[in-house]
Amino acid sequence: MSERHDIEESLSGEKGTKVGVINCGSSSIKYEVFDRKKRTKLATGLVERIGSAEGRMRQSRLQADGTFVEQVHMKPLADHHEAFNFMVDMNRENRIIRDDAELFCVGHRVVHGGELFREPAIVDDEVVAAIERLIPLAPLHNPSNLLGIEAARMRFHGIPQVAVFDTAFHQTLPPAAYRYALPHELYEKYQVRRYGFHGASHAFVAREAAQFLGHPMEELNLITLHLGNGASVAAIRAGECIDTSMGMTPLEGLVMGTRSGDLDPAIPFYLIRQLALTPEKVENLLNKESGLKGVCGFSDMREIQQRASEGDERAALAFDMFCYRVRKYIGAYCAVLGRLDAMIFTGGIGENSAAVRSAVCAGLRNLGISVDARKNGAVAGKAAEIQEEETAVRVLVVPTNEELEIALQAEAVIEKRMKTGQ
Repeated sequence: MSERHDIEESLSGEKGTKVGVINCGSSSIKYEVFDRKKRTKLATGLVERIGSAEGRMRQSRLQADGTFVEQVHMKPLADHHEAFNFMVDMNRENRIIRDDAELFCVGHRVVHGGELFREPAIVDDEVVAAIERLIPLAPLHNPSNLLGIEAARMRFHGIPQVAVFDTAFHQTLPPAAYRYALPHELYEKYQVRRYGFHGASHAFVAREAAQFLGHPMEELNLITLHLGNGASVAAIRAGECIDTSMGMTPLEGLVMGTRSGDLDPAIPFYLIRQLALTPEKVENLLNKESGLKGVCGFSDMREIQQRASEGDERAALAFDMFCYRVRKYIGAYCAVLGRLDAMIFTGGIGENSAAVRSAVCAGLRNLGISVDARKNGAVAGKAAEIQEEETAVRVLVVPTNEELEIALQAEAVIEKRMKTGQ
């Protein structure tokens, strides 16, 4: 059977053959459509500028010859419901989802599941109410995620909706890892603890790495490095996360594009006193004006590397700080795991910057980690090994696919319900 025939079959419109994934933001909706059998992407798009007269939808859809064609549609979009319906109408017009019955389910990215959700949840009124109760833990994200869920439930009557939580993968952390050394009642009454994020990415690349290495997850100790504008590290033992760098919010941990990562907890109080800043301004400073941007004025690692190569000292410092912080966490998680079998780079920076990978691994030979310069420079968009020969730890670069992971998790929870009736 030809590849073209396979693609035409994927686009044929059989019932229940497709899974939609929605990632709803405050003024945008990102989406992807996957073929259930082949796990291939059929379309991807972004509806943006919601709430303005200049609403725009950019969409790439798969053609029968295996290439993607991009389209841009413009329309005033008053709110998320109007934007969602516009997205669905354009998908129908372009014969991506011709009929609701083609959808097996829709998976929704939800940033914060707190301690309530250890796995994906089929959406009903009770689940919606629980996500609403968790809004104080993610006030910038959960309300937008709920808008996407609400719009999808209204438009797709009878199509199962599944909430997939960024935090769920990290719910296996032991108390010693997730508790802060604060008064106990702050945890009991206000859920002040570490939750971790990027769960879909860490789960996806860990599973892909195990398959690449030819070992069951249950036999492996892994460190996964999701390095992008947001960045986090996870220590994974036998398929379960036992520690991760992000905390109660995505602010903790590594140096990121605009987030500070770890810092002395007294610094915000110092800034409030010395600069007469409000708590809101300090929060904005730490989340949007710090990290790489705060150190050198730029948040894009590609530009930082270019400027560092041209002699920009602040850019060079930002690069060194980013890599140094990652290296510190690797050392800590080697101690936590006791034995490390493989370390995986992923995310926009982790997948594309050979210089970052090299700098992160520099000086870690005593931990069994060393990168081969030739292999590291030859990485090209697919899973690859980059360690030197005869080193103890396998070092991999694995492209992440958070949207596919959401689709797979959503599909799995529906199939489980169909089999068990629960």
